[in-house]
Amino acid sequence: MGQQMPKHGPRFNEFIQSPKVRVIDENGENLGVMLTEEAMEQAAAVGLDLVEVSPNADPPVAKYLDVGKFKYEAQKKANLQRKTQKTQEIKEIKMRPNIDDHDYDTKMKKVVSFIEDGDKVKVTLRFRGREMSHQELGMALLQRVAEQTNPIAKVEAYPRLEGRQMLMVLSPK
Repeated sequence: MGQQMPKHGPRFNEFIQSPKVRVIDENGENLGVMLTEEAMEQAAAVGLDLVEVSPNADPPVAKYLDVGKFKYEAQKKANLQRKTQKTQEIKEIKMRPNIDDHDYDTKMKKVVSFIEDGDKVKVTLRFRGREMSHQELGMALLQRVAEQTNPIAKVEAYPRLEGRQMLMVLSPK
């Protein structure tokens, strides 16, 4: 044969360590539990390999498959999963405590669209000059944002003050 032990992926043929395996043939029919050598001979007779598909079962489950094709299919499936998964980003929206209604509505539209895209939103409220003495206005504004986004988002990090900024993080429900 001249093959070496597979580093990753399923064990097959002579690399299966269990003396007995539950065998499933190429048509998906359960042939029951048999000795590993016997199962390997039957697989070779059909021109296929004996591949361990469920090594943690007792006894392990092995199938008659073409090892190369099996690995190729598994890799294709993994690539497709990687391609379709979405990474969650953190988008930031900056506001000021004395923001105008129209500006507020515009920012809220962006917040809603970010959350609907599945991203987290960090709302940053920046205080300048004497605005620091009116932090309750900032708190009220962030409370308003939280209430308005309540149907689609939950508050992940409640409003907290960091220097001259007040931060709050929203994530999709």
